[in-house]
Amino acid sequence: MRFFPNLTAAEWRRPSVIALILANLVPVGGVLFFGWEVFPLLFLFWSENVIIGAFNVLRMIFAMPFQIGVLPLIPFFCVHYGLFTFVHGVFVIELFGSGLKSRGGFPGPETFWEIMRENHLGWAVLGLAVSRGISFATNYVGQGEFRRITPGQLMGQPYGRIVVLHIAILGGGFLVQALHSPVFGLLLLVALKILLDLAGHLHERSKFSVKDTVKVD
Repeated sequence: MRFFPNLTAAEWRRPSVIALILANLVPVGGVLFFGWEVFPLLFLFWSENVIIGAFNVLRMIFAMPFQIGVLPLIPFFCVHYGLFTFVHGVFVIELFGSGLKSRGGFPGPETFWEIMRENHLGWAVLGLAVSRGISFATNYVGQGEFRRITPGQLMGQPYGRIVVLHIAILGGGFLVQALHSPVFGLLLLVALKILLDLAGHLHERSKFSVKDTVKVD
């Protein structure tokens, strides 16, 4: 708790906080028991981009009755965010994987699926999806965040969090790769991901809390 000294015990017990930490601990098993090195770990973290994008579309759909102007943003977000995520995935494969040429040229959906299957990422991806689902149900819906978030925030919110998170993760990935992927370094990379992810999650909750809305009114 020393990294977040202002948080109360009740905030640490939020279902979404607990789910986020547990989901991000699943890769520890991959490192210890499946011999994951840098690439499977970074590819898993990349796959979370897809999950975030899918839930953001769901957030947009859920907010439509309350936020005028969301509907035309949905197809634009799908195309723009989809390209952003795809290019990010290509960079992860090229920089940390075996490269595009050895995988048969420019990747399609089957390439990404094959990487997931080869590296036994299914349960870890499922854990990340469940974590996002719990946050959606308890915070976005249960706490009424969908009533307070604006169309512009819905459109731009995923990008800021992902960019900050993955710049740090990619930097850590290069460092661990330079050290030839020691287990301790990979576990530190997982810990860095948890801390950054938790900080972003808690910032979002504070930003869209009822308390902040009352101040504005």
